[in-house]
Amino acid sequence: MSGSRQTLGLIGWLLLSFAAAAIGALASVQAATFYQQLAQPSWAPPSAVFGPVWSMLYAMMGIAAWLVWREGGWRRQRGVLTLFVLQLVVNVLWSWLFFAWHHGSLAFADIVLLWLLIAATVTGFWRVRPLAGALLLPYLCWVGFALALNYAVWQLNPETLGLVCADQGPGSPVRVGFVEKLIDS
Repeated sequence: MSGSRQTLGLIGWLLLSFAAAAIGALASVQAATFYQQLAQPSWAPPSAVFGPVWSMLYAMMGIAAWLVWREGGWRRQRGVLTLFVLQLVVNVLWSWLFFAWHHGSLAFADIVLLWLLIAATVTGFWRVRPLAGALLLPYLCWVGFALALNYAVWQLNPETLGLVCADQGPGSPVRVGFVEKLIDS
C-alpha cells in the first residue's frame, strides 16, 4: 500500500470516528447542564472529564481501525471493520437515548450492547493486529465504567430517566418515561 493511500486511510478512519463523536455531541448540547441536575453516585466524575477522555478514545479508535484496514483493506477485513462501524453507531445512539431523549432504560440496554460489541471488536482487531486490539482496551474499560455509571444515575433519577408509570386514576392512560414527555410537549 502506498504511503499516500495509507495517509488517506488514516485520515478517513479518524474522520469516521470523530464524525461519530460529532453526531453524538449534537445530542449532548445541553449535556453538562442536564448531567449536573441529575442525582449522581459519589464516585461519578465531574462532567468536565468526559470531553477530554472521549476525544482521546475516538483518536485511538480511528488509529486502531486504520491499523486493521492496513492489513488487506476493506475487502480482506470487512467483517471486523463492519463490527467496528456497528459499535460506532451504537455508541452514537447512546448519547441520543440518554441526553436528548432522557431514557435511562434504553440507554442502559444500548450501553450493554455497546460494551459487548466493543469486546468483540477488540477480539477481532487483536487477531488481525494485536496493537489495534490493545488500542481499544481503554475504550472497553471506559465504557464498562460508563455502563456502571449509566445504571447508577438511571436508578437515582427514575422520574427523569426511568420507566415511571404515571397512573392518573381509573380510565386514564398509563404513560411511560420519555413518551409522557413527548405527549406533554
